[in-house]
Amino acid sequence: MNWGRVRTVARTDLRQLLLARDFWMPMGILGAIFFFVVPTILLLAITKVGDINAVQQLSNALEVLPQQAQEAIQGDTPAGRASYAMAVYLFAPVAVVVPLTISTAVGAATIVGERERGTGEFLAHSPADVKEIYLGKLIASLVPGYLTTLVGFGVYSLVVNLIVGPEVGGWFFPTKQWWILMLWVVPPFLALTLSLVLRLSARVKSTAAAQQASGLVTLPLIMVAYSQSTGALFGAGSASIWIGTVAWIIAILGLTRGMRAVTRARLLGVADGI
Repeated sequence: MNWGRVRTVARTDLRQLLLARDFWMPMGILGAIFFFVVPTILLLAITKVGDINAVQQLSNALEVLPQQAQEAIQGDTPAGRASYAMAVYLFAPVAVVVPLTISTAVGAATIVGERERGTGEFLAHSPADVKEIYLGKLIASLVPGYLTTLVGFGVYSLVVNLIVGPEVGGWFFPTKQWWILMLWVVPPFLALTLSLVLRLSARVKSTAAAQQASGLVTLPLIMVAYSQSTGALFGAGSASIWIGTVAWIIAILGLTRGMRAVTRARLLGVADGI
């Protein structure tokens, strides 16, 4: 395994992606909506709302949360407790939907796109081994989604601490559960999804077909990842660690099997490779 060739493949794809403004601008807008616009509007509405009864009803609704989650909620006022619960527990989807959406969009076209651009033959005859090509494509698909998530997570943390922090006695976010979620639970789900998407991208004949097929594959995985991420936030730290560990094992198996889907024949687009 030559990691220099892996980096070259990944760097080439990332450079092309950086030049594709029609891709990264919509993805940036998507991240801004999930990480900044929606949380800011909802949290401001709760903390600054004038209808005390509405806030009280929302605070009472927190009783449906698990007992451990209820005990962890901070704040001495209904508005403070409600905004804390929303910031910590309600917005778990942003940590799942954004990276999966962005990385899936990149991964769906990463291999079949080489054939459509006419560069598949060059890549197939390059010194890089098919495993090195696969890993380079995988890295190039992972980086945009997770980079967007890390930047967005930083913005979201700032929004939460500035709006909710004064209501609960100071800056408190990210919580321990969110650190585990972002660094241990979400990455393997992202890797597993991409292992399936890259396999599809190697088998189909067009980018449109790859995007349609990847949508059908990633939707249930997004639902599973969201349910597990929510469980990681509601549960104890040890439960989060186990969820992440199992997800990593499945992801490694998926990546190993997915590596077999990339062949020189499929890069060339010959009939027996499709």
